[in-house]
Amino acid sequence: MNRFGLPDLGIGIGLRTVHFGEILAGKPALDWFEVLSENFLDTGGRPLHVLDRVVERFPVALHGVSLSIGSTDALDRAYLQKLKALAKRTRARWVSDHLCWTGVLGRNTHDLLPLPYDRATLRHVTRRVKQVQDVLERPLVLENPSTYLAYARSTMTEWEFLTALCDATGCALLLDVNNVYVSSFNHGFDPRQYIDGIPADRVVQVHLAGHTHHGTHILDTHDGPAISEVWKLFARLCARTGPVSTLYEWDASIPKLAAVVREAAKARPFLTAVAATGTDDA
Repeated sequence: MNRFGLPDLGIGIGLRTVHFGEILAGKPALDWFEVLSENFLDTGGRPLHVLDRVVERFPVALHGVSLSIGSTDALDRAYLQKLKALAKRTRARWVSDHLCWTGVLGRNTHDLLPLPYDRATLRHVTRRVKQVQDVLERPLVLENPSTYLAYARSTMTEWEFLTALCDATGCALLLDVNNVYVSSFNHGFDPRQYIDGIPADRVVQVHLAGHTHHGTHILDTHDGPAISEVWKLFARLCARTGPVSTLYEWDASIPKLAAVVREAAKARPFLTAVAATGTDDA
């Protein structure tokens, strides 16, 4: 259903070092893998050997955490060239990162920091997305982050900002359903309004994950199963997008590969159902 003609890859998980041996030794019941770009930009040896073997057997997509699309620092052109080369090596179906900034004045916070959602920020991020797409020679795919604070100067919701950014740049979306839920609790908005408000034909990938609820706030920890409310939001999204490449993230307290595969497989009935019935946006 996406306007880019990008394929529905099915159900996948993130490629993690703790699973390298199990992946190489067998054939996990998965359709694809998401590769954390920064883990392979400046490395060789066994990690790159494993990546090459995975690429021989599965489609992959690249997912980054260092683009810092919202920063006022100049874009890192050397990083972008390495990213482009890795995408070529892996035949990546797409390249994604986050709608955030990660540092300023040459300092990296190693965190995905939120942006103010207003017209000035939209103009700034629009320029940078266009520059990145010119280098990569493909649409950039941007993910909605989990956030824990909001700016008083914001004049748009996050979904309104993403919609305007897509219109201005032609970029695509990685819609993280867990992040929608986490941010909705932390900021007090209706997550269903977010799901209904994003441009469905821009969504080329979905993230699902677990989180940690601390009563007053939720942290996006990716350390366990997704809760029922997240699965309900996923179903609501699929009704708009149709079957879409779906990725389960499990990045802390990572269990055996089979356990992660079982959790990811919970998405299949939702995708099968929507394939059989069609979508609201068709």
